[in-house]
Amino acid sequence: MTKNYKRRNTTTLNINTMKDLNWSSLSFGYMKTDYNVRCYYRNGKWGEIEICSDEYINMHMAATCLHYGQEAFEGLKAYRCPDGKVRVFRMDENAKRLQSTCRGILMPELPTELFEEMVRKVVTLNQEWIPTYESGATLYIRPLLVGTGAQVGVHPANEYLFLIFVTPVGPYFKGGFYANPYVIIRDHDRSAPLGTGIYKVGGNYAASLLANKKAHDLGYACEFYLDAKEKKYIDEAGAANFFGIKNNTYVTPKSTSILPSITNKSLMQLAEDLGMTVEQRHIPEEELETFEEAGACGTAAVISPISRIDDVETGKSYVFGDKPGPVSEKLYNLLRGIQYGTEEDKHGWTKVVIE
Repeated sequence: MTKNYKRRNTTTLNINTMKDLNWSSLSFGYMKTDYNVRCYYRNGKWGEIEICSDEYINMHMAATCLHYGQEAFEGLKAYRCPDGKVRVFRMDENAKRLQSTCRGILMPELPTELFEEMVRKVVTLNQEWIPTYESGATLYIRPLLVGTGAQVGVHPANEYLFLIFVTPVGPYFKGGFYANPYVIIRDHDRSAPLGTGIYKVGGNYAASLLANKKAHDLGYACEFYLDAKEKKYIDEAGAANFFGIKNNTYVTPKSTSILPSITNKSLMQLAEDLGMTVEQRHIPEEELETFEEAGACGTAAVISPISRIDDVETGKSYVFGDKPGPVSEKLYNLLRGIQYGTEEDKHGWTKVVIE
């Protein structure tokens, strides 16, 4: 892997804005930072890593990402830890999931080594933008792969751009680790059982926008989907996986249309470490009333405890409490402790990117 980096458009920095930031008041959204890193796929191979300060992409109007949805993205975080180091959580898993998406929509796979090198580079370049440990904010890392080759006719492109940008973010949900109400939306499907639901592609999120707006308009934090085939089983929220707790058991849906969450995978392992039983299986909607706790989990939210899930069409309401449950809180604190280096990382999930 080459260690030579091209620099393009690296003249305008954003340092004055950064100095004025109140880390603890950040929302979850985009903010310009100093650099992004890019790598192009041309002539059947990946090129050199480029360092860039331009926020924009120059691409052909017939690029396949614009017409045929050839695009994929990932999400992970860098944490400024109390020991002074900066850690990134399970970036090898993000690389593997991106590779799975590439196989699913016929894009060239990005090698794990190249993915991790670019993550390290972009975090190091923007280290002044990593929020302080005490603030509770983090540096969100957004890898993006797009088909840039021109194509009219449904075919894969022959050229691609992989880039990573970063932005400091606060909690995904207002208030952070607090219980929120969710609502089952029956008249929308996020993805088909044998479609692209298991891949992290933009089309899945575009399909969730209207349902998400309906949920917000009704006063809920987020929407929940039932399985598209039978409308009987819990699938996932628009931006997170679901889990329920009962009888010392961690239960999460198994489905061919659910994005495999790295956070959920980690929570399942931690639940086992705590001596809990872990079940990944179909969850009928009516089983919701048997759970002692419920939550949504993902990179952005980590864990969002669920206060209740309403099914407005049937009038049923499944109530879990207005405060995070004890198991959810224990899992949340344990996972966050590993990410921040305050708990033992017995599974080797974190990597120090800045000493």
